[in-house]
Amino acid sequence: MKKRVVAVVGLITALAVALGMGVSTALASNDARSLLRIGQARLVDPAGVSLGAVQLVELSGRLNVIGKVRGLTVGFHGFHIHEKGECAGRSTPPFASAGGHLRVADDNHPSHAGDMPVLLVGRDGTAQASFTTDRLKLRDILDPDGSAIIVHADPDNYANIPTRYAAGGPDATTLMTGDSGGRVACGVVTGR
Repeated sequence: MKKRVVAVVGLITALAVALGMGVSTALASNDARSLLRIGQARLVDPAGVSLGAVQLVELSGRLNVIGKVRGLTVGFHGFHIHEKGECAGRSTPPFASAGGHLRVADDNHPSHAGDMPVLLVGRDGTAQASFTTDRLKLRDILDPDGSAIIVHADPDNYANIPTRYAAGGPDATTLMTGDSGGRVACGVVTGR
């Protein structure tokens, strides 16, 4: 029972920190922190302007993703973890240095480990994300070449193009990217 209580306290601590709420020192005990692995990414646009942050909290074999983003166009945006920890915004196209979607197996979109739910940006240009996945671990993200979180310009179709619309089904681009368009924000994931 004590382990369960410590795990819950740890998750609450991590979520509160991720959301910028702050937590008392007593609650953020060494026991609770030892059960957590935490990653974070500060999202920037191609000019380097800060657009928000994403926290990755691993607890009991599941990765909790919590993010806040601002300054984006209204609507749905693809949201992925990419295979390299590089965010060269001045490259052409921007953030191409992050490579493709993070994969831990030889699979296609939407089954890449780095495929995440789309962001829905409201009229005020902001979006929040909070979900849990068991597709990957923080060690997959923080491998030797690192990883980056990318927000795309367009919605992700999750390679969901019925064969009645396209002879032979989805093309190679759809299978690799979900047709999410350009990369409008990027953040290198770091651990702590």
